Amino acid sequence: MKKSAKKRKEKIFVFSAHSDDFVIGAGGTIAQYVQEGKKVYTIIFTKGEKSHPWMKGGYVAKMRQKETWAAAKILNCKPTFLDLQEGRITENYHSQNKEEQLLKLLERIKPQKIFTHSAEDPHPDHKSVKQITLELVEKLSFKPEVYIYSVWNPVSLRTSYPALYVKITNTFSLKLKALKSFHSQYVHVSYPFFLLLFRALKDGWKLRTLFGEMFYRIK
Repeated sequence: MKKSAKKRKEKIFVFSAHSDDFVIGAGGTIAQYVQEGKKVYTIIFTKGEKSHPWMKGGYVAKMRQKETWAAAKILNCKPTFLDLQEGRITENYHSQNKEEQLLKLLERIKPQKIFTHSAEDPHPDHKSVKQITLELVEKLSFKPEVYIYSVWNPVSLRTSYPALYVKITNTFSLKLKALKSFHSQYVHVSYPFFLLLFRALKDGWKLRTLFGEMFYRIK
């Protein structure tokens, strides 16, 4: 009798417009999936050079990238940087032929799930990444599930889509630790912390646990 084929390890992609978005929107889930034996890849679209306008853009970009590596190490995921400019994601994405790069990467790894930004977030870079995600999926030879996550809106109104709840009671502390890796963003940390705590408790209540994260499946 032949041995059954070994089950393929699930692969996950998380698209992030800015260096800390993947932590704010899905950090607990990333850590939870990794603990379950899944492989998680994060795609960071921008360099973050405009977050400190009084400093040289190249220096800021290197600083933000270093912070991202530290956060990814805590969550145990693998980041890929596209190095696009903030506010010019769509323009840079096409002019630098990043579509071909991402299509090759996705076709090689074939993730079962892709997490991307919600268009409800007001930031135009988030909307650009969400649109790019949808365009990429249409061109793939396989059809992964596509989920959206929120960064700045505390309550999502996309109730027409099926929801995915992930228990992050054991990984919420890792999410917060990863967020603290972004030392350059300390001035903004107080607001995300209370927003994250509110959302984690709200979503955890749905799962009858302490902390959770919720996503909507749009494909």
